[in-house]
Amino acid sequence: MTLFLPDTPAPELDNYWCVFDGQQLWLEDGRFCHQPPAQHTAPRYIGHNGKFNLFSTELIGSAPAHWQCHSLRQSLQGLPASAVALLARAAQLRRFEQSHRFCGACAQPLQAHQHDSGRSCPSCGELYYPRLSPAMMVTISRGRQLLLARGPQFTPGMYSALAGFVEPGETLEACVVRETAEEVGVRIHTPRYVGSQSWPFPHSLMLAFTAEYADGDIVPQAGEIEDAAWFDIDDLPLTPPGHSIAHWLIQHTIMEIRQREAR
Repeated sequence: MTLFLPDTPAPELDNYWCVFDGQQLWLEDGRFCHQPPAQHTAPRYIGHNGKFNLFSTELIGSAPAHWQCHSLRQSLQGLPASAVALLARAAQLRRFEQSHRFCGACAQPLQAHQHDSGRSCPSCGELYYPRLSPAMMVTISRGRQLLLARGPQFTPGMYSALAGFVEPGETLEACVVRETAEEVGVRIHTPRYVGSQSWPFPHSLMLAFTAEYADGDIVPQAGEIEDAAWFDIDDLPLTPPGHSIAHWLIQHTIMEIRQREAR
């Protein structure tokens, strides 16, 4: 998912609009809008993906009748893959601006930086930047089987890779080992990093790993994991759809297993 972050829009590319409305997002035929609404807040340039520039704004008043309103999660799942990173950035910058209006040290109003996405306090000089929360995700293989789990909030019947946030002072590799042991009670061999994705719920940076099973029986973590089990790659349950890194990671691991079998 290509993302370019120049200071100004690329003049050779078309412009599209990400129009927020409270907790919802307006789309036009399942895509970003070609034009802004008649009334809107000051636009913000988000960046481009090599195909189009994206601006974000807030709707004031009514949207055009032919636009459709979607949740952020629905929009991320429905937009083309090339648009996902731009929307994730737009949503996270919006959340940062909404939650950082005043200085946490002296309570004075913050000011926007002129050269980046941060905000600064003119009174005490404190600096703030958009928050990023690193979180690992891992698929664990045992031969041609994958260990997948589901949380209580998942869509009925859906299973996914294990995931968890990195603790202060912890390396990514140590987080993968710890979270695996905590969530399902098994031990793994040294995990391997394979990819990442920005995911705006609320400001996660998902870092994907694969690992091989070492030993231990599955023991789901109470309150966190509703069920976990081994699944053959030809008999998987419902898994996350769309452009999420969970979908990509599971497919990536299946491809690796098939390549090992073909050798």
